[in-house]
Amino acid sequence: MCGICGMIKGEPLDEADRQTVRRMNAALTHRGPDAAGEYVGEHVMLAMRRLSIIDLEGSPQPLWNEARTLALVFNGEIYNYRELRKDLATRGHCLATHGDGETILHLYEESDVECVHALRGMFAFALWDNGKQRLFLARDRMGEKPLYLYETEEGLLFASELRALLESGRVPRELDPVAVDLFFHYQYIPEPLTAVRGVRKLDAGEWLSVDLRERGRTARHYWSMEEAPPLEGDPAQTIRAELEEVSELVVRSDVPVGVALSGGLDSSVVAAFTARRYPGKMQAFSVGYPGRPPYDERTEAAQLAQYLDIPFHEIELRTEEMRDFFPELVALRDDPIADISGYGYYAVARAAREHGVPVLLQGQGGDELFGAYDWLRLAYQENRLKEQAVRWGWAALPRYLRLKPPPGLRPWQLHLWFQTGCGLQTGIRLFRRHRRLGANRLIFFDTHIDFKEAAQRCRTLYHPAFVERLNAAQRWIPEELLVGKPRLDIALTALVAKTYLRENGVAQGDRLAMASSVEMRLPLLDYRLVEKVIGLRKRHTDFRLPKKYWLRAAVRDVLPGWVLERPKRGFQPPVQEWYQALKQNYGDTLLGGCLVQQLILSPHGAQALTAARIPIKTVTPVYFKALVLEVWCRSVLFGEQLRPQPTPMGACR
Repeated sequence: MCGICGMIKGEPLDEADRQTVRRMNAALTHRGPDAAGEYVGEHVMLAMRRLSIIDLEGSPQPLWNEARTLALVFNGEIYNYRELRKDLATRGHCLATHGDGETILHLYEESDVECVHALRGMFAFALWDNGKQRLFLARDRMGEKPLYLYETEEGLLFASELRALLESGRVPRELDPVAVDLFFHYQYIPEPLTAVRGVRKLDAGEWLSVDLRERGRTARHYWSMEEAPPLEGDPAQTIRAELEEVSELVVRSDVPVGVALSGGLDSSVVAAFTARRYPGKMQAFSVGYPGRPPYDERTEAAQLAQYLDIPFHEIELRTEEMRDFFPELVALRDDPIADISGYGYYAVARAAREHGVPVLLQGQGGDELFGAYDWLRLAYQENRLKEQAVRWGWAALPRYLRLKPPPGLRPWQLHLWFQTGCGLQTGIRLFRRHRRLGANRLIFFDTHIDFKEAAQRCRTLYHPAFVERLNAAQRWIPEELLVGKPRLDIALTALVAKTYLRENGVAQGDRLAMASSVEMRLPLLDYRLVEKVIGLRKRHTDFRLPKKYWLRAAVRDVLPGWVLERPKRGFQPPVQEWYQALKQNYGDTLLGGCLVQQLILSPHGAQALTAARIPIKTVTPVYFKALVLEVWCRSVLFGEQLRPQPTPMGACR
């Protein structure tokens, strides 16, 4: 696990260029505290910071091939490196290290850019081919490891984190209006967009080649889950076999490995399968809250750890600690991500590092891969309903109509019930909306209550100048992320993986773990497991079965029944208490702040958000999104230090 960065230009690099790359590399020290390295050529410079996980004393980067015509800087882990090394050795390659990254160089010698197809793991790398005068960048299939790009006509800058790119001094510190609007609707910015104008991420499953001789750039997606081949067979047995295999691969490490454990199914699956492959060594980490409220997961996590005979460590998260750390937490996430549970991610990784465990397994991906979110299932149902409205027209209306009982028997309640047509008007409005959307528009996150709140409020909060910029910009449409025209259940799985999972879950986990120099590994995002699930789904869908039906069937003899039957759990904090604490201590931050100065929020909009109560039903209210973006702009974009400024008790409503 490392941080990488670099530059390539058509003109020869000068000393200012080299110092630019060194500034970026210094900003990545937390990603690699163990070592640093760089390659300096006439037109290209590569640099890296290393966190030693495999081959601790060897594998200094940059890595080289035998002839020293190829140089590589690499971030991530190639889980199948042992098999690759053995195969390469039989074909005459001489490997100078005992690590995993060197396999990339020799695979490139064998098959050029097609080398990425042999790699199983998480990675982002930059490979300089001196003979061909070509820089080759690539990112893993599920987007676990990040790579940010800033491209101009004269050259390209890249780095593992956005903050490192900004430290270059070459990237204009300007917000992208489309990205900002998406953030308010989604609570994150869907990849490959970023908050900074002109900066994008290399997409998951994509490579980019910069050829100095031909003065050209070529990009290509080499993998997408939508293209997984159809697969026959028993889902439980197929998924079980993949879980067994990937569990053996992800515990390969020369340093201790731990697991982030909640009371939920996904982390329990990861813990149960990997503990058997890592006997007597695994450690578990979990979070809880003072007083052990009902959503505290420590008891369930501790029970499973005892069942698996794993040492268990618990961390109690206090509201005041989260509140005081909030500005730093926002900055550490690198991208603006408005997830109130983020402090739990950070605390678990920090605790792992304090206990001498620099590799942490986590169960991210199970909810997305197996369609467990209520809003995602609702989107599936609404899309199927919309298909009928588009195909049959008004003849489909009866399928939308459902009589609802009155909310109560008081006169005003009965009057309101009659005014809404006894509940029928809701169905009529939904029918009309579906007809307006048409056949080609997929219903996705717009079923979520947070998206609905943003859609209703944001335009009234924005500055008129920002609205004009939005109207003039090209819209972002989620369907553009899909490859081909996949079936509905596969399309929704691909979309949630390419948006919420990748940018909210994976990105946040990577940055907050690396803030403590901890490598996060996600077994449920192994691309072969993903391909198997999608392939099975192409033959028979599981979206009409109970949530995670296939996964539960696959692990039924591995986990006890009291785990399998639990409802979905995660790192769920005391949401309202935390929101209120943040509002009380940063209550006036929006007034006259960056978002107002940048003409994103109007002064009236900032005042309205500051004065309004935090909605109880909304998971991530617009106020919290605005606060996160405000703090992010000050700390990441403009380098300011924000400290708590308590708002008088009477002013925080």
